[in-house]
Amino acid sequence: MTNLILFGPPGSGKGTQAEKIVNEFNLLHISTGDLFRYEMGNNTPLGQEAKSYIEKGELVPDEVTIGMLKNKVNANPDVNGYIFDGFPRNVNQAEALDEFLQGKRTEVSVLISLDVDEDEIVARILNRGKTSGRPDDNDESIIRNRFEVYLNETSPVFDYYDKKGKSVKVKGIGSIEEIFNRLCDEINKVC
Repeated sequence: MTNLILFGPPGSGKGTQAEKIVNEFNLLHISTGDLFRYEMGNNTPLGQEAKSYIEKGELVPDEVTIGMLKNKVNANPDVNGYIFDGFPRNVNQAEALDEFLQGKRTEVSVLISLDVDEDEIVARILNRGKTSGRPDDNDESIIRNRFEVYLNETSPVFDYYDKKGKSVKVKGIGSIEEIFNRLCDEINKVC
């Protein structure tokens, strides 16, 4: 089983690349953003709770995120592997993911980080905001706060997996195809 963590700040291209990776490697894409949007779109209590954090550019609490992720994995046991997109967002979540996968007799194969600088991230998200319908995608101060939260709370996950010899960085600037080819090179090393 191949289990990938597609990593990087908000707006680094994880969702775009995950779709291409799913088609190439026949993996199930688990996006915490999609899980949150589903819950929020259906106005569930979990969705309402998630929305209150997301609108401020803050992270949804670990227990909410981990619970949704476990439900998605458990509902799809017969796949070749998973692409975790937007998860884990902190070391506690990484430890919970490792423990959960270990219980399923598998593990994270590799964490691939899309390396994109802050100004490029801001430009991408503001552009996405023209069509996303998300108010937080149109406010530069919220976008920069999300990037700061990523640096402070999420980027240590890279180091956590790097200590296990499982983290790599891929240049996240260039055409979608160029970035995809770089990702495929790394994925093929663990498949």
